[in-house]
Amino acid sequence: MMISVVIPTYNREQPLRETLADAIRQNYDNFEVLVIDQTRTHELETQVYLNELANAGKIRWFRVDWASLPGARNYGVRRAVGEIILFIDDDVQLPDGFLAAHAGNYLQKPDVGCVAGRVFDRMKLDNSISGLAIEYLPPEAMDAAVAWYFIDLVHTVQPQQVLSARGCNMSFRRRIFAEWGLTFDERFAGSAVREESDFCLRLRSTNMKIWYDPDACLVHLGEESGGCHDVSTRSIEYQITFYHNHFLMGLKNLTAFQCLQFFAKLFDCQVLGNPPCHKSRSPLKIFLRLTFYLLGLISAIKTLIQSLWNDGQIYTHQDNINAK
Repeated sequence: MMISVVIPTYNREQPLRETLADAIRQNYDNFEVLVIDQTRTHELETQVYLNELANAGKIRWFRVDWASLPGARNYGVRRAVGEIILFIDDDVQLPDGFLAAHAGNYLQKPDVGCVAGRVFDRMKLDNSISGLAIEYLPPEAMDAAVAWYFIDLVHTVQPQQVLSARGCNMSFRRRIFAEWGLTFDERFAGSAVREESDFCLRLRSTNMKIWYDPDACLVHLGEESGGCHDVSTRSIEYQITFYHNHFLMGLKNLTAFQCLQFFAKLFDCQVLGNPPCHKSRSPLKIFLRLTFYLLGLISAIKTLIQSLWNDGQIYTHQDNINAK
């Protein structure tokens, strides 16, 4: 079973080089590595390294002149040749057997369309409870209205069906894209938060399962610089797109009642700062977050209205035009 490893990257240097080194030395017989590179200019060391890997046939290196995580995922899907398409971030550490762990689930479970791997998130692990282990996630973790506050793919230790995967460690059968025509929604902007959640919710229409396997694990470094987008995390635009993406996911996939539940939880956590968000309770900061929350809602509604004549798949349409 061939695996296509797709790595979108933007403005990453040493972490990208280390991620690629881990990827190409995987002890798996049949795989390819695709780098969807959105970086305008690399450091010399990275440029030389990428050239060496590409010339040696160890990676397929694609350079694009735009920055969009869902756009880069779609770009990679259209060029991947594997039966399984595996997405990882450009700042991860992969153990031996990582690819084999993903592949084993598809060989053993024909009804599985997605494998969600375990993520040892460096930043979250630093703040986690020592020794915490979750056998099975609570029922709320399968409720699309509130699951996002109960899905823990860091501490969960037993394989099980889940509602969504984490974008830095998730794989899919190719037929999910080929037969059902699913794509990542390129309207998820900024950091593209919730783009993988949106995709996983739409995957339910195929009746295929999302299966969590703790053995398909990696370490996510969570580097502060670079990443998947070109919007500063301190900018007003980033803050608005953060809420826009949450509202867009909800409005696209949830019932009216579920939306009310989801938006209320989003307000309680992200605006008021209550657990698990633990944000500042300063009245000024709450007011600012409320402003971004409302602007994000307005922006998401505008996006959905525009979808009546524009599906927002800018980079996919651009790629299709260039391919003609």
